Order: sequence, then structure tokens, then C-alpha cells
Amino acid sequence: MTLALVAAVRNIRSVVGDKIDMKNNVKTILFDFDGVIVDSFQPAFEVSRMLRPWMDFTEDDYRKCFEGNVYEELLKIDKKQEVDNKQFFEIYIPKLFQLSVIKGIPKILKVLSKKYRLIIISSTISSPISEWLNRRGLAKYFSEIMGGDVHKIKLEKIRMIFEKYGINSDDCVFITDTLGDLREAKNIGLNCLAVTYGFHGEDTLRKGKPAGFIKTPQDIAIEVEKYWNKYKKCHGK
Repeated sequence: MTLALVAAVRNIRSVVGDKIDMKNNVKTILFDFDGVIVDSFQPAFEVSRMLRPWMDFTEDDYRKCFEGNVYEELLKIDKKQEVDNKQFFEIYIPKLFQLSVIKGIPKILKVLSKKYRLIIISSTISSPISEWLNRRGLAKYFSEIMGGDVHKIKLEKIRMIFEKYGINSDDCVFITDTLGDLREAKNIGLNCLAVTYGFHGEDTLRKGKPAGFIKTPQDIAIEVEKYWNKYKKCHGK
């Protein structure tokens, strides 16, 4: 554990101890799932390519779909030969269950959950995410999981969270790895921390003007603390 991470962990523990009361007005961290918590790009791409045998579907093609809303971008590619999302998940989910959590993520989630409300917002459907997390002992760290079955547009799911928990963009930060997510969050005034070890690299993510970059899982707690400390200085909250 780096000295910076140790300091971030001590800061969290000194403020909150071992538990927090989620009824209080705590800050909320929204987590993307694929690419941030699990390295699922390759199996997701392989299934998407298999379901589109009529075209030369490359990894670059698939990555570009995440520069916007992935459901909408795939529809543009498929045109008249639309692929059934149900068929995709029937093939993809067993592959997902074979994947391990990205190294370092469990420790980070444990640390952050002691100070923040954690919620997953994903394009993958909710039930397999919940099961995947349960199998790895990680579900306990999240207050809620909002997958593609809740709404296909992440901006709408963010609105739902704001309404349900009585919060707004000042109370949240979104940790994600795609330009499309950055663009959706920007439309509702939500700041993001961009993960560079996921679906998109730093050059692509810079187009979405995130509040900061996270280059390794071990940096998540550090960058979150940096973000909120900077936010407090600027806004006094």
C-alpha cells in the first residue's frame, strides 16, 4: 500500500470510524461496473462480434460504441439487422461469472463504503451484477445496483438516484471508464473521475473533461479524497 493510499485510508477512518449511518447526508460515489470493477471488455467484445457475423466488427468499432450511449450506438451499427440484447446477455453472463474482480478493488470498496454511499450504474443488467458481487463478498458495500434493465440511459438512472436519495450533483461523483458516461453525466452537471485502465484510454477520456484521472485501482481512494477536498475549497461544502 502506497503512503498516499495509507493517508487516504487513515483520513476516512479518522472521520467515520468503522461504520456510517446512511440516513445521514453522506456523499455518494456512483461506480460504473464493466471496466472499473471487472475487466470485461474482451468477453463483451467477443460476444458482440459473434452476434454480428455480417460485418467486420473490430475492437475499435466496439470501443467507439462507448463514446456515446452503448445501446444507441449499437443500434446505429446494426441498422436493419438489430441484435437482441437478451441474446447478448444470455451468452455474456456465463462469461462474466468466470471473471475475477480487478486486483485491489475489494480493499478500496471496503474503505470507501465506510464514509460514502456506493451505488453501481451500469449498462449490464442488474441481476447478474448483484450475483457476481455476492459471489465475491462485495455486494455488502453497495446501497443499490442500477443496470440496463432499470433504464438504458445512465443520465435517467442518475436522475432516479437524485430523486430517491434527495441529493443532487453536488453530493455525488461518478467513477467511470468511458467517454459516453462522461458525456451523459455532464448533461446533468455531475462531475466524474475517469478510470484509464478500462474500456477507454486517457486520450479518449480527455474529450469528456473529467474532474480527474484514476490510473490504477489503488488510486481510487486517493483521487476521491483529492476530489472532495478540492470541491470543499471551491464550494465550501
